[in-house]
Amino acid sequence: MNKWGKLLSLALLPFLFSCTESRLFEEFHSFESNSWHEKDSVAFDLMDLDQISGKKLIGVRFNETYPFSNFYVRIISADSSGLVLDNKLINIPLFDSKNGKPKGTGFGNTFTFYDTLPFELSEKTKRLIFLQYMRQDNLPGIEAIGLKILQ
Repeated sequence: MNKWGKLLSLALLPFLFSCTESRLFEEFHSFESNSWHEKDSVAFDLMDLDQISGKKLIGVRFNETYPFSNFYVRIISADSSGLVLDNKLINIPLFDSKNGKPKGTGFGNTFTFYDTLPFELSEKTKRLIFLQYMRQDNLPGIEAIGLKILQ
């Protein structure tokens, strides 16, 4: 193998090992004007999933205009008939408490931070509803909210 072939193989090696967990579900809901209104809910339909037993992540895409260091979101899980199975309030830290830098990965002034859902979902869960719970009518700086389920 020549010099260029070795370099190319070495350069592609990290990509082979970077995608070890397969995604069952991933979806983001974007907000117009990069703000989330208190009365707006975001629903993720999980009807097509046979199993939801893997790792579950909530993704928050935000920018530096977000006025707080953390983000409270209420997550309501429901079955196929709409019956509420669970209703949890979770706190997601978006900025580091020591240095104030945004958490997650980003480009420019937009960042995406994934946090693990701190509770299990029932096998009956077919829909997740997210509500911003920051006690502010219009929450600036939140560009999108998402859900990722891994195997």
